[in-house]
Amino acid sequence: MSRRTKCEPEQYIQFLIASPLTCSATEAARVASGHDECDAAAHDSYRRLLLRQEPSSDELWQESRSYVLGRRGILIIDDSTLEKPHSKKIELVRWFWCGNQHRVVQGISLVTLLWSDGDTHIPCDYRVVDPNVKLTKNDLFQEMLRKAHARGVSPEIVCFDGWYSGIENLKLIRELGWRWLTRLKSNRIVSVERDVQCSLASLDIPESGRTIHLRGYGQARIFRIVSKDGDATFWATNDIVMSELERIGYAQKSWRIEEYHRGIKQFCGIKKCPSRLRVAQLNHIGFALRAFLRLERYCVKRGISWFQAKHEILRDAVRTYLKDPSCNLA
Repeated sequence: MSRRTKCEPEQYIQFLIASPLTCSATEAARVASGHDECDAAAHDSYRRLLLRQEPSSDELWQESRSYVLGRRGILIIDDSTLEKPHSKKIELVRWFWCGNQHRVVQGISLVTLLWSDGDTHIPCDYRVVDPNVKLTKNDLFQEMLRKAHARGVSPEIVCFDGWYSGIENLKLIRELGWRWLTRLKSNRIVSVERDVQCSLASLDIPESGRTIHLRGYGQARIFRIVSKDGDATFWATNDIVMSELERIGYAQKSWRIEEYHRGIKQFCGIKKCPSRLRVAQLNHIGFALRAFLRLERYCVKRGISWFQAKHEILRDAVRTYLKDPSCNLA
């Protein structure tokens, strides 16, 4: 009796890139290559792959480090909810805010540290909010930044959402010797004169920005951006000589993480693992991010979009089917 092949991580990663269907061990086994069915990795082999490895982000860093170290770019941190509305038994699923749906949904919360030069999207670290581990998103934020600093990452600036704009996070980035750019709520307490405190909303802030004292932190430069409907957004940085033009440039680059969130969900099957087990979900997420890194590098080399790359794979599958179609009236 022949022995089935052991499933290697690269097989599962490439399956995630190619498959438009549910990303399960069963489906992976069904499409596994091999001249003889017995040569292909079986369902249990894929399942063991997801269960045998200790979940870690180190593999992602080993693959992404050459695109990050020694290059000019920014670091962006944000979280995204991997929606799983019908998966109440999955161990990591909890209620989280979903920006796409503008409401609280059931899912898994993923926090990513992304590097970008304005064009590319390179995930270099990530954390998953685990209900069994008493760490908040702010704890994960600080953990990833400390690790990035220890790894030798030297960004032009660190950009992040206002959710992470707490004083402890701002002080940490200052201690690491980096600049930061974020948004602040209009009720943040600041002062322009000694012992005279007020909210951001009450200050007169010109388009070019204004240097103020942020309570609990120190000097910061504030920009007030007014939309067409009159709503005001406040941006802040510890670079007190930053111009409005520079702020716009970094703000545009920071939008790359939103594109990245769309990419991992639409093209790498990160939400599609049906396993209930915590370790399987964590490993699947790690493999999906490594799949995205391969897709991103392929698209950069070819000068095409993720959508085009995915459809190239599907077109090849259609061509193969048309050579010998099985759905006919014969």
